Amino acid sequence: MFRKTLQGFVASLALLIALAYSFGYDYLFKGIRETYLRGETGSSISDGTYFPSHIIAKGESRPWENDSLYNKKPLPKDLVEVLSQSNTVSFLVIKNGKLLHEEYWNGHSKTTKTNSFSMAKAVNVMLLGKAIEDQKIKGLNEKYSDFYKNYEHVEFGKDLTLGDLAKMEAGLDWKENYRNPFLPNAKAYYGRSLAEAVFLRGFKEKPGTQFEYQSGASQLLGFAIRRAVNKSIAEYASEKLWKPLGMEQNADWTVDENGMEKTFCCIQSNSRDYAKLGQLFLDDGKVGNQQIMNPTFLEVMRTPTKLSNGVYGMGLWINNDATIKHYYFRGLYGQYIIIIPDKKMVVVRTGTYKDEPQDEKGRPKLVGLIVDEVVKNF
Repeated sequence: MFRKTLQGFVASLALLIALAYSFGYDYLFKGIRETYLRGETGSSISDGTYFPSHIIAKGESRPWENDSLYNKKPLPKDLVEVLSQSNTVSFLVIKNGKLLHEEYWNGHSKTTKTNSFSMAKAVNVMLLGKAIEDQKIKGLNEKYSDFYKNYEHVEFGKDLTLGDLAKMEAGLDWKENYRNPFLPNAKAYYGRSLAEAVFLRGFKEKPGTQFEYQSGASQLLGFAIRRAVNKSIAEYASEKLWKPLGMEQNADWTVDENGMEKTFCCIQSNSRDYAKLGQLFLDDGKVGNQQIMNPTFLEVMRTPTKLSNGVYGMGLWINNDATIKHYYFRGLYGQYIIIIPDKKMVVVRTGTYKDEPQDEKGRPKLVGLIVDEVVKNF
């Protein structure tokens, strides 16, 4: 009896596995292995080591200069409570280009690398800007079909521009969902092939007609950038950003089994180096006397688009409704690089905030709380 039951179980399991592969859900096995079998319920800020990656090589490091008041003033009680309740592991405040406050929790330190998640989308757009500067890409209005000819024959495909992808106005048949393992985000994150995950998606509306945040759009943009510059995304990021910025550590950019970077997410870096990305915006693309990014392009990135109802530019989230205007890189579970222009401040927060409350426009309330407390106390 037991033997027959076991044989039935094995046969059922084999059928389920076969069906998973037949319908393109084989990535679920990796997802289970890298989450539940490691005691997690989903992706995490420390899961970068479970995936292959390309190195974003640094050049000569230029560490932050400490402010004269560096870590001399403790965080206010209300802010400490907010950070604790949101499972924060790093918190940095840069003011006037100097490191003013730096604090870590839960075994993290200034050298700990954590997953950027969707903060990488802004880096991806920055690389688009560099490719335009390098005349590898004609501009935001260049057609996607210039890079992948088959899009000329897909409904709405011939209308798609690189600007549509950067602004989240691509109109893809893509539902942004991080919890449902059968939807495309999970396939892109855990699957073997990013090309299979994103190139097979069609369109549900004409590009450039509606704002909808979609990781698939960032990944398609990454494919175009790689084809345009004829080198890996990580190599280009090293050449155009990590080396000129004087990052303190090499970073890692997660790739699929074909060596393509997950440009919708997944840079593994430390908080000090994340802060340098924010400072570049505050300094309008300059590092010292060197102009490493076109300030006009950065201004387009941080200017809200009409279709986004004022919350999104290109790769960046924006809150010009607040008393103290700010914009920010944003990643899953509350990864933030916050730029506060009027106060010449950059704030970095990393951690795991899985129940992240949002305002009526879909922006995280935690960012507003952080901005208010930092400006009031620093």
